[in-house]
Amino acid sequence: MEIKNHFGVYGVCFKENELLCIKKNAGPYRGRFDLPGGSQEIGEGLTETLVREVLEETGFTISSYSNPRVYDVFVREEKMTDTVHHIMVFYDFEIDPRFKQKKLLSIVADGANDSDSEVWINLDLIDSENSSPLVLKIKEEWLGKAELEKTSYNNWKVRGTSD
Repeated sequence: MEIKNHFGVYGVCFKENELLCIKKNAGPYRGRFDLPGGSQEIGEGLTETLVREVLEETGFTISSYSNPRVYDVFVREEKMTDTVHHIMVFYDFEIDPRFKQKKLLSIVADGANDSDSEVWINLDLIDSENSSPLVLKIKEEWLGKAELEKTSYNNWKVRGTSD
């Protein structure tokens, strides 16, 4: 068994009781709701990554960000031996109302866009069958139950592989 590290920066934005998510079209969270965000480009600071990724994956421009925090999860896909240690930095952010939402591009700075579109999801509808570990962590925060200890998903089902 090998453990591979993945580091990403992600945005958290609420509108009333709804969380801004993306419809993920690639990777282990494909077919689920995920947070906008992702990997840093060479030379980017954390907040630069946040601003770029939110724009690329949702079309929204950020006006402000706050409340940085870090969590980690271990994800091993079903029928696989390798595990991904996903280290994630979250920032709360506000959408800048001065800018119109931009159309999503199929190709972005780091390759193909892994977001089909943005979607606002009621927190009551979020569960382990339809959401990524990142979105599940935000629901835990919302419920006041977020754990700082690692979370492990040892038989993670990738959607679209044999549903």
